[in-house]
Amino acid sequence: MTTTPARTKKPALPDEVREPLDAAVADLARGARTWTHLTLAQRARLLDRVRAAVTAVAEEWAHGAAASKGLAPGHPLAGEEWLSGPYATLVALDAYRDTLAALAKGESPLKRVKTDAAPGGRVRAHVFPLAPVDGVLLSGYTGEVWFGPGVSEADVRADAGLAQLTPTESGGVGLVLGAGNVTSIPVLDVMYELIAHNRVTILKVNPTQDALVPVFERALAPLIEPGFVRIVTGGGDVGAYLTEHRDIAHVHITGAAPTFDAIVWGPSSGSGAASTARRRRENRPKLNKPITAELGGVSPIIIVPGEWSEADLRFQAEHVATMRLYNSGHNCIAGQVVLLSADWPQREAFIAALRDALDAAPSRPLWYPGSDGKLAAAASDYPDASWSTDGTRALVQARPGEASALETTEYFAPVLGVVALPGNGQEFLDRAVEHANDELAGTLGANVLIDPVTQAALGDGFERAIADLRYGTVSINSWTAFGFLTPTLPWGGFPGASLQDVQSGIGIVHNALLLDRVERAVTRGPFRPFPRSLAPTALRRSNGRAFSVLPKPPWFVTSRTGAAVSEGFTRFRMDGDYAKLSATLVRAFQA
Repeated sequence: MTTTPARTKKPALPDEVREPLDAAVADLARGARTWTHLTLAQRARLLDRVRAAVTAVAEEWAHGAAASKGLAPGHPLAGEEWLSGPYATLVALDAYRDTLAALAKGESPLKRVKTDAAPGGRVRAHVFPLAPVDGVLLSGYTGEVWFGPGVSEADVRADAGLAQLTPTESGGVGLVLGAGNVTSIPVLDVMYELIAHNRVTILKVNPTQDALVPVFERALAPLIEPGFVRIVTGGGDVGAYLTEHRDIAHVHITGAAPTFDAIVWGPSSGSGAASTARRRRENRPKLNKPITAELGGVSPIIIVPGEWSEADLRFQAEHVATMRLYNSGHNCIAGQVVLLSADWPQREAFIAALRDALDAAPSRPLWYPGSDGKLAAAASDYPDASWSTDGTRALVQARPGEASALETTEYFAPVLGVVALPGNGQEFLDRAVEHANDELAGTLGANVLIDPVTQAALGDGFERAIADLRYGTVSINSWTAFGFLTPTLPWGGFPGASLQDVQSGIGIVHNALLLDRVERAVTRGPFRPFPRSLAPTALRRSNGRAFSVLPKPPWFVTSRTGAAVSEGFTRFRMDGDYAKLSATLVRAFQA
């Protein structure tokens, strides 16, 4: 059902800009009717065609994305664009196709999925790995979906399928305002609108990704041809026009909270600021149609004190450096504030290892618009910060009372803070969880690093602390970006946000099993990489929790073979060639 917005002054667009936009929306209105006539089996076959199209453009996609971010051919971090572009898209298409195929046969998407109890009266589903190859490529990594308290297992299984349970009911025409930082996000958001909501979509690409529009058009050609997707470009005026278009039933944005607020309430400065403030006080949004959003925030990295070897300190320091430096820090899920114990005897040793890891990571451009201003703000806020020689990376150590800017400003650039809190063991963990919940902006993702011996000692107290973290994705000995890349996990802010207080967004995406009433994703990874994970002493002391045959992950910014391995993993997803995968795994062990 479409609604006609109240009469408001729309942004002035020249006819030559406005008319193609209106035509695209009209095409989609016809496509929405066509979509409702497709069977689930036909939809699954359509995704097979999209998969083939993505495979055909994958190399151009990865190379074009790298070039757009200033990475020269052969740059050691170019593999990021294989993983966060075509790889993420291919695994999502496979997962959606499996779900549609199961539903077409009258089966639940959860038929092969184990469920059990999580803390606080919750049900959880173990959704990764589901295929043997996932256990090979990502040995030791697991993913869980936790549902809200009181949601029963029967509810979980009955609701799985979302809009594909009523495939003839149209969700109308939606608008996706695409992200500008990660190239798979616009495509994945379009796919979720179509599959989870039966909503055909006009994608307004962020100007930072205009160069990739020809790639997106070829990748999504099987959806563009029948009128299920349209792709347009332009600036904020185009986005504003489309958000207010009478035939757009829903808006989805991946971006920042200020942009969301401007869409919903109006400008926060200038001549319209007074009207915006009045609308907020009276709870009268400027936007009169539903909106969902995935927004950023300040992500914590909680370091639970334990007895770490020098190798543990180095590896986890590189892990934290990756959380901050991946994609030049231009990630909504980049780790920004390290919370560690002031009483941890190895605190200074870890900070020294972290500084070394930040210095050792390959240099790369800061390419996202506005990065220079964010770095300047950090320099002003923290004049005692340690900076890299080229002035592009900052390490800030701040006491809790001095960390307000670090904890409330999403720098979206390579600024990493360290805040020390008192306590050890459970006392520290509970204090860190409370601090992250109450002091840090946003609810998108939190990371927890803990050695297996300490985790075993904390027992149920550790799982309770994880349940207390109010974040949409919680990653234990893994990075929340792993949750982003895992299509069977939901991705979005913690439930409870509102138009008045949006936090890290409203609603979720990805969620390829089409699960309802989810609360969070939880990922778990190995504390130690292969071969240290198999050391007899480590296995004995940790009751096997350290088991993994994965060496340094290819997404680590310090991985010597990360580019080749990331490309190899993607090519395996493209062609399923196990002989070539064997060569890629050899390169992985040289990381």
